[in-house]
Amino acid sequence: MPETTSAESNFLVPNGTILFEILAFAILLFILAKYVIPPVNKGLTDRQENIRQQFADAEKAKSDAEAEKESYRAQIADARQEAARIREEAKEQGAQIIAEMRQQAQSEADRITTHAHAQIEAERSQALAQLKGEVGSIATQLAGRIVGESLDDEARQKRTVERFIAELEESSN
Repeated sequence: MPETTSAESNFLVPNGTILFEILAFAILLFILAKYVIPPVNKGLTDRQENIRQQFADAEKAKSDAEAEKESYRAQIADARQEAARIREEAKEQGAQIIAEMRQQAQSEADRITTHAHAQIEAERSQALAQLKGEVGSIATQLAGRIVGESLDDEARQKRTVERFIAELEESSN
């Protein structure tokens, strides 16, 4: 084995390469600090600012959406109230129309009933008069047969018929 001196074997004593490595490291560190790290830091700062802005925009959009949602809910509530009011109005109008139609129908029924009663009364009076005439004629013929003489005299016939009808009415009551 070769012999080494104490200066060569002492690793604590700096040699020429370590100084060169330190100088190269310092130059590299200076270049990184001067030209690489500032743009990287600026990019990171810009990115952080962009993210903050996106969060702010998202919060604003969320609050705008909430405001629109509340506005929409208010419009729906107003629309429901309006629909309820319109339904109530339609029910009232329907009830009013039904009442008017019932009143018209009742008036028409009353008018028809009154007309029918008047017509029935007129027909009854006409039938009664016709019946009186027929009964009078038959009574005169019967009376003429019973009496044995002709009751062709109109005044006598009229008196006889009236007396006969009066007797019939008295007997029916």
